[in-house]
Amino acid sequence: MESKKLLITDTILRDAHQSHAATRMRFDEMEPVLPLLDEIGYYSLEAWGGATFDSCLRFLNEDPWDRLRNLKKYLKKTPIQMLLRGQNLLGYRHYADDVVDSFIDKSIENGVGIIRVFDALNDPRNLETSIKSIKKYGKGKCVCEAAISYTTSPVHTTEYFVNLAKQLEGMGADNICIKDMANLLLPFTAYDVVSKLKKALKPETKVHLHTHNTSGTGDMINLMAIQAGVDIVDCALSPLGNGTSNPATEPLVATLKGTPYDTGIDIEKLLPLVNHFNKVAARLEKDGHLNPKVRKIDINTLLYQVPGGMLSNLISQLKQAGQEEKLLECLAEVPEVRKDCGYPPLVTPSSQIVGTQAVWNVLLGRYKTITAQYKDLILGKYGALPGEKSKKVVDMCTKGGEEIITCRPADLLESEMQTLTEKVKADGFYEKQEDVLSYALFPEVSTNYFKWRKAQKTGVDKDLADNPNKVYPV
Repeated sequence: MESKKLLITDTILRDAHQSHAATRMRFDEMEPVLPLLDEIGYYSLEAWGGATFDSCLRFLNEDPWDRLRNLKKYLKKTPIQMLLRGQNLLGYRHYADDVVDSFIDKSIENGVGIIRVFDALNDPRNLETSIKSIKKYGKGKCVCEAAISYTTSPVHTTEYFVNLAKQLEGMGADNICIKDMANLLLPFTAYDVVSKLKKALKPETKVHLHTHNTSGTGDMINLMAIQAGVDIVDCALSPLGNGTSNPATEPLVATLKGTPYDTGIDIEKLLPLVNHFNKVAARLEKDGHLNPKVRKIDINTLLYQVPGGMLSNLISQLKQAGQEEKLLECLAEVPEVRKDCGYPPLVTPSSQIVGTQAVWNVLLGRYKTITAQYKDLILGKYGALPGEKSKKVVDMCTKGGEEIITCRPADLLESEMQTLTEKVKADGFYEKQEDVLSYALFPEVSTNYFKWRKAQKTGVDKDLADNPNKVYPV
């Protein structure tokens, strides 16, 4: 057997606590072990992006840019990896190209060494600006990792994913990531997809696998992918691994030791990290951020093809309507609604859009009410949908004279950076260009943070300085 060392990205500093504890780990809980993490020999440490940006500003009174710079002070050998939602960046809408370009410029300047970029619909047009900017600012210092959002449907064949990966490689991607965010990928399918990707892509293009262990298949997926030739897999140290998080790091390191895939990681060096993050996990649980249920296997993901977060949203919406007994009807309606809009992968924001429309269909009758977001999805405002849309639903969404757009959605957006910069300066909050980017993504949340920051520095508003999580008028 040919020797091929497996590389590991550890997600303990981002996706692990996002999946288990609503991204509530503080920087002071990371800081004591950052030097040790840097010495382990990981391919990368995923530590920024995703929900960390919002969570830092909204709940932790941290400037996410300060967190990034502070991480970089300690992580001198191991690249910091971030997750970016293409034209959505880290927010909830498409941003103009100049905002995307500036955000990537500052991310790399402040210490990001690998940017994993994806689009919820797998529309390559929504990744164009991000990939160009990563290549422009990242020469010699940042890897461009383009992700394909894995899902299952009649149109999402292995051939579909291979063709998409080749297209992303042609656009400039250094790595291709299979992003199995909902843990829908099954082990033998993983072997098939990885082996075909390795044959189709250039030898220098690394294939990186990201899965979770929600339905209990994560370790088997990783092992089959390794045998098929995958280069890198995502894992999370066991205190915040498994369940809705990524498969645990230590068992995989132990499994591969002495084999041709040996990671070269010394499991003894992981033990102090495990001890440390066990204490962090205990704190998160004590404070009510970590529910033990998220660590258990839930086969519903495979049965209903509904990711855990989406299932929680469905239950919450039905509870608010006093119709919790209709959950099974809603779960049965989700695939119908998804089919009607062309089989989008169920990941943020499409999962919330499809789920909410399914709830309305069950409560009020099929498409008696169409949400604005579902209508925008049908009209192409989020990007191109992979499959054919229902003519009946399209007719309902265009009966007011609306037209389906066929261009790249961001082509309809005007440049934003100058106006945003002027606004932040006029409000008296501008300290650096990064503040403008924080405001662009989260206007209200960042404004409250800026007010608190100003109160801390000037001592003018003692009430605000003492009550950072109080929401003040924007």
